[in-house]
Amino acid sequence: MTNKWFLVLLAGFTEVGWVAGLKYADSFIEWVLTIIALTASFWLLIYCSKQLPTTTVYAVFVGIGSAGAVIFEMTMFGEPVSWIKIALITVLVLGIIGLKVVTAENDEKAEKDVSVS
Repeated sequence: MTNKWFLVLLAGFTEVGWVAGLKYADSFIEWVLTIIALTASFWLLIYCSKQLPTTTVYAVFVGIGSAGAVIFEMTMFGEPVSWIKIALITVLVLGIIGLKVVTAENDEKAEKDVSVS
């Protein structure tokens, strides 16, 4: 995994932070941290979208944020856990991995085509 994809993962995880902050922030410092997480996640998203395929970056970002928010709610705040939620999160994560693999294959193929030309 390249550093750019690591930044996409970081953007997705910071998205989980600000989503949780929107719902649970009560104090001034919690709101400041929420705003910092929101700013960081979108800055990373924009930066990575300029370096990598935008559609895949956005899908990974949203997928991590969605799955992460649901998992965070279930583990930290007592959201009811059901097998259907776990199955759907699993499908979502598999889709994210699939997009990343397909994008990596296409990137390698494009690099070979450019070097041959």
